[in-house]
Amino acid sequence: MANPTIVSLAADLAAGRTTSVKLTEEAFARIDDPKGEGKRVFIKTWKAQAMAAAQASDLQRKAGLVPSPLAGLPVSIKNLCDVAGETTLSGSKALDDAPPAKADAPVVARLRAAGAVIVGSTNMSEFAFSGVGFNPHYGTPGNPADRTRVPGGSSAGAAVSVADRMAVVALGTDTGGSVRIPAAVCGLVGFKPTARRVPIDGVIPLSTSLDSIGPLANSVEDCAIVDAIFAAEPIDVAEAAPLAGLRFAIPKQFVMDDLEPVVAKAFERACKALAAKGVIIEQIDLPQLNELPAINAKGGFAASEAYAWHQKLIARRGKDYDQLVYPRIMRGKDMTAADYIDLLAARADLQKRVSAITANHDAVIMPTCAIAAPTLDEVSTPEGFAKKNLLLLRNTTVGNFLDRCGISLPCHAAGELPVGFMLMGEAMADRRVLAMARSVAPVVKG
Repeated sequence: MANPTIVSLAADLAAGRTTSVKLTEEAFARIDDPKGEGKRVFIKTWKAQAMAAAQASDLQRKAGLVPSPLAGLPVSIKNLCDVAGETTLSGSKALDDAPPAKADAPVVARLRAAGAVIVGSTNMSEFAFSGVGFNPHYGTPGNPADRTRVPGGSSAGAAVSVADRMAVVALGTDTGGSVRIPAAVCGLVGFKPTARRVPIDGVIPLSTSLDSIGPLANSVEDCAIVDAIFAAEPIDVAEAAPLAGLRFAIPKQFVMDDLEPVVAKAFERACKALAAKGVIIEQIDLPQLNELPAINAKGGFAASEAYAWHQKLIARRGKDYDQLVYPRIMRGKDMTAADYIDLLAARADLQKRVSAITANHDAVIMPTCAIAAPTLDEVSTPEGFAKKNLLLLRNTTVGNFLDRCGISLPCHAAGELPVGFMLMGEAMADRRVLAMARSVAPVVKG
């Protein structure tokens, strides 16, 4: 049975068919179930505060005070967001002696103002620096489709919290795909906004140039509601866009290479289903994407900006870092100021050249990830980890580097491993992408 959505649960609350207290108790029953993934999904839970918030929400509802459709619903937040009075760990042990946060991050404060019941802080790849979702410190949550597989990262616990109904929606972050990857490999919807729309203050950065904050949820409409809350915009879900006549582009280069058969099959089936509804799908030449590996060969924005943030902490606590993450940060040490300035120029230039080609289409489409979720065994060696991480991240990183918005939609059939279908829009075309995704989602679902 499909997981309930914000829209369906808000209707149940409004009609008196359920209460926030009941929904929150059910969420904690799943979190606390010893046979479940709760211990690996959450680094911290706040049961007493969540139950108090749920009781307050039910009382407010009786008085006619319902600040948003999210009011009274259990929500999880990623472990790199500041919560007043809590130490922000970012999935690491190296920050366990850091002072507690003085205030909530703006995105957390906005969730609270919308009436969300925050149940806990979810596990993640350490310092958000991998697409696999593996964490040696707090365990790795099992993928809901197959517990021997990884959940994708870096918002690993975020995805499993929603898939396993420990939360209705999750706050994730996306620097190179960390919302869209776990959404894709766990069978959820994940939305990466144009970065500048949502403030990243009070969130431990990976790359300030690329970081964005987005929701993982059970529907496009849910993503649109939470995205509006994150961006402090009016909650006004865009109407579904008519499919007939939409023009989607599939780049011939880079993003379609080395696809696993299960991914290629699901994507091809989704494209055929869209074409049958009148969507015009064109393969386009976009050789500019082949320049990305060379542009980022020295480590790119993630390595340089992460090293700038981490250098003092590494000097003090380097031995406590995940040994698969540590060398990725250290690549930034060898980048010069000139390298960084060259990178800024290369990014601006590539954005311009790619937009000149893609602006004629409503969206660029591609598989979210080239592969389905790898098994824990496949990422147990540094070589296996590096190979699978690269394939998980490759397609999603395109959107971050080009400063675009994008959404991953499930497109696998029953019995298949989850596969994501990605729509990538131009910068600031977020509302348009969500409107198209509302129409695309039911058609591509296998």
